[in-house]
Amino acid sequence: MKIALVGITGRAGSRIATELLSRGHQVTGIARDSAKAAARPQLTLQDGDASQPDTLAPLLRGHDAVVSATRFDGSDAAQLLQAVRSAGVPRLLVVGGAGSLEVAPGQALIDAEGFPAAYKAEASAGRDFLNRLRQETAIGWTFLSPSAVFEPGERTGRFRLGGDALLSDASGDSRISMEDYAIALADEVEQPRHTGRRFTVGY
Repeated sequence: MKIALVGITGRAGSRIATELLSRGHQVTGIARDSAKAAARPQLTLQDGDASQPDTLAPLLRGHDAVVSATRFDGSDAAQLLQAVRSAGVPRLLVVGGAGSLEVAPGQALIDAEGFPAAYKAEASAGRDFLNRLRQETAIGWTFLSPSAVFEPGERTGRFRLGGDALLSDASGDSRISMEDYAIALADEVEQPRHTGRRFTVGY
């Protein structure tokens, strides 16, 4: 498949690129400064900005799917959707956040007592982004939320998938490595099972 990856220079984006390339996909890596990404076979690098739909759309054209791995704070779902629609790409997969996942019926993690203030702006913007996606009907979108602790780590291939509730292990820890997250996202790219909804991945 031909996949456009917006935000390839980020920690999650770079690992998603590695996973997609290892599976033989052609990847167009897009970032404001794409030169920060290492050149690799089957990877084309382009400078682009998710907040500039008029210049982003031509970079997305001709791809089977778009993966967005950009930060939510300062980004706009409507602008990204406009670029994807203008490019005629049928699918958008978004690297989501954990803040909007439920820790109890009707209660999101971001609203729970003790949620770190330092992460609140990004988590709130991510929830707004998801709410905007839920109004979208023209594009086959998917929003994949990681677990609460989302850091570089080991690629184990062993994880669980869930829906809108935060996943935790038997010890109460909620975590997923970026490498295993990339597997779950690449699986969804290849075999869509969560079109038009959010799902989550964790141990």
